[in-house]
Amino acid sequence: MSVKHSNAIPSEPLDVGKGARKAVLISNQEAPNFVMRKFTIQTGGSMPLHINLVEHEQYVLKGKALVVINGIQHEVQPGDVIFIPAEIPHSYETLGDEAFEFLCLIPNQFDETILIEKED
Repeated sequence: MSVKHSNAIPSEPLDVGKGARKAVLISNQEAPNFVMRKFTIQTGGSMPLHINLVEHEQYVLKGKALVVINGIQHEVQPGDVIFIPAEIPHSYETLGDEAFEFLCLIPNQFDETILIEKED
């Protein structure tokens, strides 16, 4: 059991993407079934087209973004909920003048980010 404030958890820059950071809010050592992360993609930032080995459930906290899932474009904003099945190509590009921030929950299983398109 734990209670903590998300702002007290440090974020780390991602190895892929432009202006993208991740904070692990609930790790695989803390919970047996799910991992909770908070992603922030700065204004003008993006994540290239990629797949992950596990499904992703996401909740948009702030900002707007163009999210492409399996070739379909979605403009998302705070309050939107996103489901991305395992191994489905997806990408993110911020829209507007505010950073894009979202929660992402995944099963507590091995995951890997596999790029489909190279970054600029």
